[in-house]
Amino acid sequence: MSLPHAILTALMEKPSSGLELTRRFDKSIGYFWSSTHQQIYRELGRLEEAGLIRALPSEVPVRGQKKEYEVLPDGSAELARWVDESQDPKPVRDALLLRIRAAAVVGPQGLGSELRRHLELHRAQLATYEAIEAKDFPAGRDADADRLRRLVLRGGIALEGFWLSWLEEALAEVEALSGDGA
Repeated sequence: MSLPHAILTALMEKPSSGLELTRRFDKSIGYFWSSTHQQIYRELGRLEEAGLIRALPSEVPVRGQKKEYEVLPDGSAELARWVDESQDPKPVRDALLLRIRAAAVVGPQGLGSELRRHLELHRAQLATYEAIEAKDFPAGRDADADRLRRLVLRGGIALEGFWLSWLEEALAEVEALSGDGA
């Protein structure tokens, strides 16, 4: 996924200012496609230059006033084109996995505490996703768009479940190797 498509998606859901977009990214899209606020603002400018979005007209133009953006027909067409194209899965690139591989040659000292720390982080993320699901997707909320949004969230929940299971296995293995609960 690319940032322009993430922004087009968010703006198709609801026209927003740059500040509102950054807040929405922090609470939703940012869980699976992160970006800085600066990146979002830069990309808004590029999308506007490309004619994919526009700033909504303001009744009283004031210097420094926040612009609210909407997606233009070309932006909607670009998003639809992107949704329809093929994309191969990306290889996993995770520093923790590399650190475990490095521990195979230098020893696992200190690795146990890092694995426990990651376990806690993933438990917290799982709790966050489950709270979002309970709040935003109550029984009976089954419009097509809601079903697809929930599907993304369920993917996040499943990934956190995988990480918890794998980290518990990795921690048990590292503790068995070090013999002292490293």
